Amino acid sequence: MYDDSDFNSYDLDSKDITIVSPGIPPYNNMVKNANNIQSDYDLIYENMPFSIWISGTNGKTTTTQMIQHLLKDKGSVCGGNIGTPITLLDKKALIWILETSSFTFHYIKRAKPNLYILLPISEDHISWHGSFEEYKKAKLKPLDMMGEGEIAIIPEEFKDHPTSAMKITYKNSDDLCEFFNIEKSSIKFKEPFLIDAILSLAVKKILFDEVDYKSINSFKVDKHKVEEFKDIDNRLWIDDSKATNVDATIKALESYKDKKIFLILGGDDKGADLKPLFDYIKAFDIEIFAIGSNEDRIYQFCKEYNIKILKCSILEKAVERIAQKHDKNSLAILSPAAASLDQYSSYKQRGEEFKKFVSSLSLN
Repeated sequence: MYDDSDFNSYDLDSKDITIVSPGIPPYNNMVKNANNIQSDYDLIYENMPFSIWISGTNGKTTTTQMIQHLLKDKGSVCGGNIGTPITLLDKKALIWILETSSFTFHYIKRAKPNLYILLPISEDHISWHGSFEEYKKAKLKPLDMMGEGEIAIIPEEFKDHPTSAMKITYKNSDDLCEFFNIEKSSIKFKEPFLIDAILSLAVKKILFDEVDYKSINSFKVDKHKVEEFKDIDNRLWIDDSKATNVDATIKALESYKDKKIFLILGGDDKGADLKPLFDYIKAFDIEIFAIGSNEDRIYQFCKEYNIKILKCSILEKAVERIAQKHDKNSLAILSPAAASLDQYSSYKQRGEEFKKFVSSLSLN
């Protein structure tokens, strides 16, 4: 593996295949000058079994895990962007279930899925792709290579995107339930996980003509995703540290819009447009507690929309200030709409710190 520091020793005239790690952006000096760039998906495509690719802005990890939960007794394995790298997956497995990022799609030249599940798309990774249009283009790239007999389930806004695959489009979870004859009331999950569950059920319906409510309802969502917990005073706190973009925070708040909300926002927003979030919450009974490197941006939006805000800079201070107001009729949620790397090593560390600070309050 090379980086820019190795550029002088890299043979630019080499005809060898250059595999680019998805985390390396297209404006990297070596990427711009290298020949014969491919993705790791291209490298092993000839040996890839029947594959299901899952992408979108939010929910792709949960949807991937849910599909694996439903299909594990059918000989499936999962990996890609989560868990096992694609090059280490069992090639003798009957089905590969792959969470696939827009970064990977950017470098793919020929690999394609047999079944593509695309969750809704909203602004994310703008600094990597250069624009929202390039980000969307990457997410739609599998459709360009899929052929007859293959299936893509995609948001309705992309219904006119050309592809030889069969397209199934949806506006919302109701559309999917109607198309696949799924009973929403039989699913235990609420948004933002409801649509993930429905898409997972749809995959098993397509492949095996089964709607497996029992299995999907036994699935456990990962920590730090709209994870509810209560303190010693029975006050509700929610760890949604995984919400690293605006759309994820909007979806998390949907289920609580009739409550009094204390919302912790902020971090590295990766250049995304925050305005849709404030358009969404402007009518809520909500107070913002801003942290992280973009707290000044958040402050300006709150002033523009006449939303109560307190600049806290760090998570511990935000928890302390919320605790002074929080009662049994309100809820407090960490749903930052931003990445964590300005202050933490990962969203997981941020979430664990949040729960630790709340626990410490309970001891006072």
